Amino acid sequence: MSFEGMQFAMSPLPGAVPVRHARIDAAQLVPTCVLAAEQGGRLASLWGTDERSKSGHDPARGGFALQLLLANTDGALWLSVNLDGARPDYPDLSEIFPCAIRQQRATADLLGIRALASPHAHHAADPRPWLRHASWPADVFPLRRDFPAGQSFPTGSDNYAFVPVDGEGVHEIPVGPVHAGIIEPGHFRFSVVGEKVLRLEERLGYTHKGIAKRFSQLTLTGGAKLAGRISGDSTVAYAWAYAMALEAMTGSTPPARALWLRALFLERERIANHLGDLGALGNDGGLAFGLAQFMRLKEDVLRLNARITGHRYLMDAVIPGGVAADADRAMLESVGRQCDAIERELRVLKEVYDEHSGLQDRFMNCGCLTAETARRLGVIGFAARASGQAWDARVRPGTAPYDQLNVRPVTQTGGDVAARVAVRFDELTESLRLIRSIIERIAPGRIIQELPQAAAGSLGVGWVEGWRGEVLIALEAGGDGSIRSCHAHDPSWQNWPALEFAVIGNIVPDFPLINKSFNLSYSGPDL
Repeated sequence: MSFEGMQFAMSPLPGAVPVRHARIDAAQLVPTCVLAAEQGGRLASLWGTDERSKSGHDPARGGFALQLLLANTDGALWLSVNLDGARPDYPDLSEIFPCAIRQQRATADLLGIRALASPHAHHAADPRPWLRHASWPADVFPLRRDFPAGQSFPTGSDNYAFVPVDGEGVHEIPVGPVHAGIIEPGHFRFSVVGEKVLRLEERLGYTHKGIAKRFSQLTLTGGAKLAGRISGDSTVAYAWAYAMALEAMTGSTPPARALWLRALFLERERIANHLGDLGALGNDGGLAFGLAQFMRLKEDVLRLNARITGHRYLMDAVIPGGVAADADRAMLESVGRQCDAIERELRVLKEVYDEHSGLQDRFMNCGCLTAETARRLGVIGFAARASGQAWDARVRPGTAPYDQLNVRPVTQTGGDVAARVAVRFDELTESLRLIRSIIERIAPGRIIQELPQAAAGSLGVGWVEGWRGEVLIALEAGGDGSIRSCHAHDPSWQNWPALEFAVIGNIVPDFPLINKSFNLSYSGPDL
């Protein structure tokens, strides 16, 4: 991994993903981030940790630490920034990496470590809470080690300061947080003139489940089951990322057959989600026929998943050391036949979508996200690829077995709903091709191996390209097989702010369509 010119020692971490780790002081943070950005790096994740223990502070680590994962096409740099225990502040990073804003606010709510604007900054750091929602007192921080897990607090007043928009004819439309149907809760505050949107401000965090705190109460082995339950539509991605992190810190490599099966499961997860969303997008665009046909195809995929692993959504199929379910040759041939059947129907349905004038009228030039805005915001996943950004962890860093599959990343440049639909169609075709290649290449062999116990203080990173974008796990081992800390990161952290930009200039009735074209998670993890 490059990140050349860094003025501190970096230690390579073992594992499938090329990651280096460095512990620095707060004074080195901004110069390091500026240099990383200048070299094409981006902020993959930001969080905090309580470095204290029952035996007292470690002078080398301070009281708290800000943790960052900086990524480029060659790998990642994990920075641990020592912060003072009495005053755990650090310089605001949002002018370098705008996607840091909400992650900084969440870290302040959970740990009490806060971003402070520098005297030369163009704007102040956003001091508003992100996750707290007055569910616990402002001077209580759930991720500190002295926080009593399970304690409840009376709910206080919660007068959130949405940014006002003034002007002649401007009015606000509040939507949510409770929505019709079974959609998860989120508050959307539209500032509009007539029906045209001038500004959208989101407020999320209503489904915060305390995943990071729960991890700290588990063993490294027990954490694997929780990882697969962080986000139900991405269970394979999260389970694989956690397994990858644990395998890295123990210096272990799963059997080859297990890696091929993991890729098979991951691509089937991608296929199921894209099929479902294409149907929903057709329905939101006024073509109920599309919903019926794509949901039928998705159901076929889910039923075969259940035959392979015992679970429609492939939960608990990926475990540390390998996989928990195998597929014999007859089952793999069934998977191949399903790929052929889906591809035939996909060609027909794509032609229907492309030729349906009413649908294309709704899709084209709707919810545009320019390439520059996507790059500046650090957007990732298929939403980024629809705006010309080619990030895809299956290609770079391309861990096994994707390094043998010659993944062809799909990109579009339009950045609108039509582009995001086109990327989904093309990614489906590519996933079907990858599965056929996996079936051809997979050889007999073991599917699991036992992992040794991780040494206390060892670190591991998991980095997997889920269907929505890259899923990250940063794991630190405690003593006796415990988890000292585990940070899970969902691509929705980067992509929710992009939705606020994409909706500007559109009419309010187009918001559900634009929102569905991104289909971001409200809770994964704990947004």
